[in-house]
Amino acid sequence: MGGTFYRGRRLRRAAGLRAMLRETVLRAEDLIMPYFVLEGGQSKFRAPIGAMPGQCQLSLESLQEEIGAAVEAGLRSCMIFGLPVKKDERGTAAYAENGVVQTAVRRLKSAFPRLVVITDVCLCAYTAHGHCGLVTPEGMVQNDATLPLLARTALSHAQAGADMVAPSDMMDGRVAAIRRILDDNGFAQLPVLSYAAKYASAYYGPFREAADSAPRFGDRKSYQMDPGNAREALREAAADTAEGADILMVKPAGPYLDVLRALRDRSDLPLAAYQVSGEYSMIKAAGMQGWIDETAVMLESLLSIKRAGADLILSYFTAHILQNRLLP
Repeated sequence: MGGTFYRGRRLRRAAGLRAMLRETVLRAEDLIMPYFVLEGGQSKFRAPIGAMPGQCQLSLESLQEEIGAAVEAGLRSCMIFGLPVKKDERGTAAYAENGVVQTAVRRLKSAFPRLVVITDVCLCAYTAHGHCGLVTPEGMVQNDATLPLLARTALSHAQAGADMVAPSDMMDGRVAAIRRILDDNGFAQLPVLSYAAKYASAYYGPFREAADSAPRFGDRKSYQMDPGNAREALREAAADTAEGADILMVKPAGPYLDVLRALRDRSDLPLAAYQVSGEYSMIKAAGMQGWIDETAVMLESLLSIKRAGADLILSYFTAHILQNRLLP
């Protein structure tokens, strides 16, 4: 007969079989490393981000140096966030030909031509008020008036050599506006990774320090999603798909695995998930206190995101994982 062991238990006990039969495997090519690059400044400069131990704001030279070490360790893709010197009401530095992201992309693609360079498309780090779009004198975010500026930003990144653009603003219609301007200017082949389900989350706190992007008034709840809504995420994803998105993103990742799973069950597009700054900082803080095994929790958290349905994962742990050879 079958004995007293459940078959899965027998397989787990069989030498060498556990790895062979594992249903979900985390791979280097699944991971994307986010970087924060500073405009101007010293040739080699690193400003530690207090709320994100181990992460820094980087000058262009330091960015190239850090990415070079990560590429040698197996990094396949990165996401670039820019910190400009000057901000204004219209976020003009976001779509400047020689802006910080545009300059970084040209430098990275020259140094590492096989690296997939993805750029964040948003205005929040470039506007004086810190919102993701233009605002009225009364402080209301203007959805439709913002779309041409987001499209210009995406086009400028494409012209600099970006391999993919990722609009994170959550303005309605921005995927269609970006797809249209890319197609009209010879970039029909360039994919759009849409932050389709981006929640108005408290987990973004450390990122606001890292990107200097906290709103100067109000909040972003009028254009980012309510944490209580899951069905809305499916509608947002369907709209972005219809507008031409090539990859859909759920952000944050860990607290919204149910949304990621639901989207995986309904969409055949590749899915990305962003393990955001708050998720990273909580694991780091608990690990630094000795309350958890940081490496084990880090890897388990990423595996859970992959298991829930993500094809790609943005995580600030990526470079550390690769450089310390933590993947099988």
